[in-house]
Amino acid sequence: MDILLWVLAVAMMLVGVAGTVLPALPGVLLVLAGIVLAAWIDQFQKIGPVALGLCTLLALAGVALDYVASTVAAQRAGASKYGLIGAALGTVAGIFAGLVGVFVLPLVGAAIGEFIAHRDALRAGRVGIATWLGLLAGTVAKLAIVFSMIGVFAAALLID
Repeated sequence: MDILLWVLAVAMMLVGVAGTVLPALPGVLLVLAGIVLAAWIDQFQKIGPVALGLCTLLALAGVALDYVASTVAAQRAGASKYGLIGAALGTVAGIFAGLVGVFVLPLVGAAIGEFIAHRDALRAGRVGIATWLGLLAGTVAKLAIVFSMIGVFAAALLID
């Protein structure tokens, strides 16, 4: 039974890594759940409170980053309320449009929202690109966080 649970824990972590790029999956939380399951299987002997606490803090940072990255980038580019709403709607629509939609629709949504607000195509394009760059930077940072979590897990598991 333990082998099946270990396979499930590792599978959760692998799917979680994919979920950092695919927003339809809660990537950071899946990795954390896989780590907690692995710790439970081991009765918290090797993966103890320090490792779990560190992984939890990293996961919280990853979840917060998920919501903040593209919005902050759009705000820094001078996005209006409509641009921010467009970026949010584009992000949600991107979930249902596949991998290309995930990366393109937030840009399109922000640009459309900003164009509606100011009727300035240059400004709309700038806000759209800034939103996309923020989303990309957020994804890269989340990947770093997820791999850090897995590193903490592996170190706790392998180092006695």
